[in-house]
Amino acid sequence: MLVLLGVAIEIQIKPLLHLTCMSSSKKPHLNLIVTGHVDHGKSTLVGRLLFDLGLIDQRTIEEYAKESEKTGKGDTFKFAWVLDRLKDERERGITIDLAFQKFETNKYFYTLIDAPGHRDFVKNMITGASEADCAILVVSAKKGETEVAVEPGGQAREHAFLLRTLGVGQLAVCINKMDDSSVNYSKERYEEVKAMVTNLLKSIGYNVAKVRFVPTSGWTGDNVVKKSDKMPWYDGPTLLQALDEFVEPEKPVNKPLRLPIQDVYSITGVGTVPVGRVETGRMKVGDKVIVMPEGAVGEVRSIETHHTPMQEAIAGDNIGFNLRGVDKKQIKRGDVVGPVDNPPTVAREFKARVIVIYHPTAIAPGYTPVLHAHTAQVAATLVEFISKIDPRTGNVVEQNPKFLKSGDSAIVKIRPVRPLCIESFKEFPELGRFALRDMGTTIAAGIVEEITEKYTLEKVAAKA
Repeated sequence: MLVLLGVAIEIQIKPLLHLTCMSSSKKPHLNLIVTGHVDHGKSTLVGRLLFDLGLIDQRTIEEYAKESEKTGKGDTFKFAWVLDRLKDERERGITIDLAFQKFETNKYFYTLIDAPGHRDFVKNMITGASEADCAILVVSAKKGETEVAVEPGGQAREHAFLLRTLGVGQLAVCINKMDDSSVNYSKERYEEVKAMVTNLLKSIGYNVAKVRFVPTSGWTGDNVVKKSDKMPWYDGPTLLQALDEFVEPEKPVNKPLRLPIQDVYSITGVGTVPVGRVETGRMKVGDKVIVMPEGAVGEVRSIETHHTPMQEAIAGDNIGFNLRGVDKKQIKRGDVVGPVDNPPTVAREFKARVIVIYHPTAIAPGYTPVLHAHTAQVAATLVEFISKIDPRTGNVVEQNPKFLKSGDSAIVKIRPVRPLCIESFKEFPELGRFALRDMGTTIAAGIVEEITEKYTLEKVAAKA
């Protein structure tokens, strides 16, 4: 079981889009990410969901249909273009960046993150997953597409693994494109795809008894918001109803403040406005905070979420805030904000438990991939392999192994090439997870067991 894992990563968002959605909802808030293999219908499914909820009007959809037809692709992207706003996305017909949109169910207020499926943009998907409380995994029922997505190297497999390692424990699976001529709303094909995805999710540690499978068609709207009359054999909920089955996670508000910075903006009339998600603790207007690893100290002047001013933000809130006394040059993506009397840890070296997801050959000490942790990314060297362990039991099976290959789990020492804010998983799970990427793919993921060497503020300044 991969219960030891859960990660976080780099943030690339369309400026403040997820903060500019006005909301006066009193319902509990959840961040929802939609993931899956490229071309399996994620953006179309999301566009259909928002359209059927009345958040997008018929005239807008008709305009998108006309624009899509001009590209020579017919009207097939009219729903996908609800969120795929970038010119390159529309020309190439794929999602590149993250898109954020708010909507409500009977039970929750959701910020929806539509993530890229294409291999070239997995780092953006990782960014979205690092903020998510729950996820929809979209898998096409179309023959040939399913098999490619779930086999080794398929993005459905990689995305499911990353969701698990990033700590996204709540998952719903949409078996999409049920309207395709090769499927024709077949129960047999649905059960076949469900079995493939079930085996995949079991292999990476999900409790599939808690995973809801919904047969859908984003194109026709079957079982998205409205119950389909073409699948009388299915008696489960629609996608919208399945979203109300998720459980609001417990918020770690009693821990010290930890807020990883995902972007920094200069706003006219306001000044420097860092943006991020409060992972633990609370931030109040008037608080004195420190930005690590820079060590800059400032006072919180104001806090906003969805353009709404607030006096206090708590764990789980996505916010923009203004700091008095901190210049824009002193704060950047990957930094972490915390209390002055309990600053975020800055690691020089740490011991971690990792599992190798994929490598074409083998990894040896000295290997230096890119490490993604919360919103930070930095090259990091695996300096020592302490022991190889059984991933199911945690028992040591080999001391000081000379190499690690796909599927191996091990205790290793990692040294980032520059100061990195990261915490032990035991104390701050939200900041104790990481992924290692190289050659355009996720190589390994893990959790921090112990910070073996820390920087003091003086050492950080000297290093800088």
